[in-house]
Amino acid sequence: MLDRFLFIFFFTYSAFAIDFLFNSFTSNDLIFTGDARVESSAVTLTSNDVPFSIGRAFYPNSIVKFNNNTFSSFSTSFVFSIRPEISTSPGFGLAFVISNTTVPRGALSGQYFGFNDPDGNHIGIDLNSFESVESHVAGFYNSTTGEFIPVQMRSGSNIRAWIEFDGIRSGINVTIAPVGVSRPSKPLISFYSPIISNYVSSSMFVGFSASRTGWKEAQRILAWSLSDEGFARDINTSSLPTLRSQSSSSSSLSSGVKAGIIVICITIPILLAFVYWFWLKKRRPNKDDEDHKIQDWELEYWPHRFAYEELARATKGFSKDELLGSGGFGEVYKGTLANNIEIAVKCVNHDSNQGFREFMAEISSIGRLQHRNLVHMQGWCKKGRELMLVYDYMPNGSFNGWIFSKSRPLMEWEGRVQVLQDVAEGLSYLHHGWDHLVLHRDIKTSNILLDSGMRGRLGDFGLAKLYKHGQAPATTRLVGTIGYMAPELVFTSFTVASDVYSFGVVVLEAACGRRPTHLLSEDDPPLIDWVRGLLEEGRLLEAADWRLGGEYNKDDMELVLNLGLRCCNPDPPN
Repeated sequence: MLDRFLFIFFFTYSAFAIDFLFNSFTSNDLIFTGDARVESSAVTLTSNDVPFSIGRAFYPNSIVKFNNNTFSSFSTSFVFSIRPEISTSPGFGLAFVISNTTVPRGALSGQYFGFNDPDGNHIGIDLNSFESVESHVAGFYNSTTGEFIPVQMRSGSNIRAWIEFDGIRSGINVTIAPVGVSRPSKPLISFYSPIISNYVSSSMFVGFSASRTGWKEAQRILAWSLSDEGFARDINTSSLPTLRSQSSSSSSLSSGVKAGIIVICITIPILLAFVYWFWLKKRRPNKDDEDHKIQDWELEYWPHRFAYEELARATKGFSKDELLGSGGFGEVYKGTLANNIEIAVKCVNHDSNQGFREFMAEISSIGRLQHRNLVHMQGWCKKGRELMLVYDYMPNGSFNGWIFSKSRPLMEWEGRVQVLQDVAEGLSYLHHGWDHLVLHRDIKTSNILLDSGMRGRLGDFGLAKLYKHGQAPATTRLVGTIGYMAPELVFTSFTVASDVYSFGVVVLEAACGRRPTHLLSEDDPPLIDWVRGLLEEGRLLEAADWRLGGEYNKDDMELVLNLGLRCCNPDPPN
């Protein structure tokens, strides 16, 4: 009998980053409705004092941004337990919910009612339907041997779940394991479909829901973390309480009841009719095809692997008509995925397997970066010696084009200041806001791209390097772009200060409307020396871009010019 379950519902999306960790709960942490409450620092979703019980607990702020026809990725992890009063009783379920409201309609207190599921101990994905579109027996894959290990769910033991939502490709990875087991490398379920994007809105809430009828069952959430800017923070499981279930005639139980039950579902039961079938796209690569072969090291990394055929279709066979640009690093093509999401595909050549592995280890870590002022890398693909990197498509091109291109209108002063502020926030995140220090090493106006709202995003991380905070960057070969490189790089390695120097050049370039290496005459100094000379002569405002026609606040212009010079201080500590 299929009568036990844990639901993970996805109902339907805000502009601010969300990153939280609850290793325990208080009544002020979440929004509680129905019978949900906090008991002994854990969230208890239903009550045993009434015959019918429903409870929900939501994070108070809406999450999961929905901008420019795409919604962001996020990662979440939580620890739960399900303990029945009588082990042979029917199960009722526990749901992880994403909804456009904290009071989703249509919930009933009742037993499990899934159709065509494999057995009573499984993870399932439901979309506006009682029938799972994808399901798997509950358990996990051993990261070393690949062996599938079933998980008993209804014993009151603490179970941990990990969920990664891929916004650009409308997909999800679900992984579970008992507390005490390291996170498995291979997800239990990977589910992708463009139809998911049809059911999301601009503001959504995330939380948990559960219900029951006459049979008593404790459904608890003991810890929870979530982030939409990379991996969710790790949960300290060592101090979490364990709620063991009572033993009752276990020798007469069926194997399905002994195993317990968790059904993790994604459903979006809002607005209109039920959806009774769902297109499920699951790549099953040919194991004999070396280009599709999954390597053990790539399981550690965040960006998703695209099929070459998928990118070829998106770019119309890498047509020259879709070519956005080319350079020493490779060619960049515009593409459109099956769900109508626009992407940029950069093709890069690598000559050695070791070089490819090192590059992927670096770029895949950077692919975990998620910030509103960074161009997000969505994934990658390998075809022979060619590596393809997939990024968000930026419809308004580069900042450089809006300052210097004759084919575009000149960007006004306020727009330039906004882009500089955006890039400063993105750079601050790289240097201070992530769990690693990221040195970009090639900040310039052509690597700053503008989204549909003309907001600046720092892109092209092909030369970037990651370091642990406090770790001294190793000496590396000189890379970057002439005019933007700090002078000390001839003798020393890259540092935060060298990135700040490059940003200062961008600031002066935007304010002056002059390229850093462009000379007005043979005797004219480069941009930085020119502006510094005007400052010393008390004529700083003469450096302002003459094409602006004086349409700017003079105090703001002086402030920006001084900021650029401070960033370009030839003494790195200053």
